[in-house]
Amino acid sequence: MRRMYNIEWLFCIEILLHFSISNCGKVPAIIVFGDSSVDSGNNNFIPTIAKSNFAPYGRDFPNGIATGRFSNGRIAPDFISEAFGLKPIIPAYLDPSYNISDFATGVCFASAGTGYDNDTAKVVDVIPLWKEVEFYKDYQKKLRANFGDMKANEIIKDSLYLISIGTNDFLENYYTHPERRLQHLTIQQYEDFLIGLAEKFLRELYDLGARKISLSGIPPMGCLPLERAINIWGHHSCIDHYNDVALEFNAKLGWLVTKLNKELNGFQLVDASAYDMVLQIVTNPSQFGALAPRKCTCENNLFLVMKVSHHMKELRLNNILLR
Repeated sequence: MRRMYNIEWLFCIEILLHFSISNCGKVPAIIVFGDSSVDSGNNNFIPTIAKSNFAPYGRDFPNGIATGRFSNGRIAPDFISEAFGLKPIIPAYLDPSYNISDFATGVCFASAGTGYDNDTAKVVDVIPLWKEVEFYKDYQKKLRANFGDMKANEIIKDSLYLISIGTNDFLENYYTHPERRLQHLTIQQYEDFLIGLAEKFLRELYDLGARKISLSGIPPMGCLPLERAINIWGHHSCIDHYNDVALEFNAKLGWLVTKLNKELNGFQLVDASAYDMVLQIVTNPSQFGALAPRKCTCENNLFLVMKVSHHMKELRLNNILLR
């Protein structure tokens, strides 16, 4: 998949923890929705080509296991969970080796390749966002059956929800399939369509009891490895148009965050975009102690940004936890 790095999450960790610890008290669980940036292995258990349960994925994961994470090691929700004193690895909901006792302190419903738009999930036959919500409803039923209503409601209300999704809607759907462009003649119309879907999704989570949500915007998608690789006439530089779309869409997400925080009582929704930081790392890697790669390859998933984050993440988390 094109969205194969998680740096925007890694550089939001400090923001997320500061927000959650200072304003939200104890967090009993981390609950995750989204795409490949946060999928901890759900796609292993569905018939799709969008999988990462093979080498070199997982090279830096404990015991070098390729778990289905689109990463060389753990992904950002894992580190966030550990920073809250919870388990260091958030399990995939569809993984049969885990049960509701494991999921009570953290669970991932994300599916690589999905998007806000249901048609995006159809591109490579992955879990659509509405189905992730259905899995979440099933999860709530299991919580109540095993821990009782009072404990279950406490977990649902006090958990920190992480959402990272949206890039595939543009790169795997709108810009790839002409029929979507016929339905939404301008990219701005499609952005507004996605914002409507995002609002519906967030309101549904609120109605289901979620109160603390971090919503990630999309990264500078014109700088993703595949986009740079195919930008031959641009000497493999970032595709500015895609980045402009990302900025425009993120601004609309920010507007939505403000709107919902005003309208929904007790809702604490955070705009966790780190577009600028990601762009700095991609365009000026030496500032972050890394060398620019001579070529960009998607096969090994060891992108520059992942290498930078690998060296920085433990230090950043330790600094946060010491505060």
